[in-house]
Parts: sequence; structure tokens; C-alpha cells
Amino acid sequence: MDFLELSRARFSVLEFDRRAVERELIGKILEAGIAAPTACNNQPQRIRVIDSDEDRETLNRVVPSRYYVPLAFLVCYDRRACWTRPMDGKQSGDIDAGIVATHMMLEATDLGLGSIWVMYWDPLKMKEAFALADYLEPVALLIVGYKSEAARPRQGHLTRKSKEEILL
Repeated sequence: MDFLELSRARFSVLEFDRRAVERELIGKILEAGIAAPTACNNQPQRIRVIDSDEDRETLNRVVPSRYYVPLAFLVCYDRRACWTRPMDGKQSGDIDAGIVATHMMLEATDLGLGSIWVMYWDPLKMKEAFALADYLEPVALLIVGYKSEAARPRQGHLTRKSKEEILL
């Protein structure tokens, strides 16, 4: 599958099978996150793998949206490791973490897995629940697993604005 086919094949999965994701596949998804480009190659991403029953219970206490979680990745960045734009002090961490998460989602799709990027959670509660250091900022929560047979893209998933609407 070429990159555009892969990009178009990925959709937010809301229903997962209850089988575990194999360690080999978890490793490949992590490799995709490690391979992602970051500003000045500072690699500020820090990733928490959530695959134990205890961690899933903790996650379910923090995330108001309810999904079966076979596996999750909490993608964070280390504020101390970010590149900072000198003109305005903007740090690259949230952008870097977003690129890392995107690479991981696309790798999961390429491996035949489904994923959803969950945004509806409180970062302070997440940091507290997983005892993250003060300098770590959680950005993306990816839930990953085998898609259930009922999993389908949401209505409108393939609807895209025209180039004329997008280009400035």
C-alpha cells in the first residue's frame, strides 16, 4: 500500500476486539514513534505504554470517553529537551509529539491494527494518575488494537474540503 492509500485507510476505531496486541507489533509502533522527525532532532518525545490491567484501570479513571483499551500509548514531551524558537519562545514539544503520534497511528494501520487519538481528557489528571514528572507534558493518547468486525469509519470520514478551500 502506498502512503496516500495508507493515509486514507486509517480511521478512528471505536470498537476493538478483546485480543492482546503482540509485543512485536508494539515494538514496531514504538519504532515508528522513535523514527519520527523532531525539531533539530532533539527527540523530546516520551512514550508511556499502557498495556497492563492496572494501567488500563488508571486510564479509565482519567478518560471520560469509554473505549475498550487493548493497548494505549500516552505520547508526551520533555520540556527540557524541546527546541525553542528564538523569536517568540515557542517550544516544539507539542508539534513534535503530534508528529510522533501520527507516525505511530500510521504504523498501526500498516500493521493491520486500528487506532483512535483520544483528546478528551484532563492533562493534569493524566499527569497525576501516571505520576509523570513536572517537566513532562502529555499530548496524545492513542488507543490501539485489533478492529472489531463492526468497526467502520464514521459517517463523513472520507469527506474532504477542496484544495481551493484549503490553500491560502
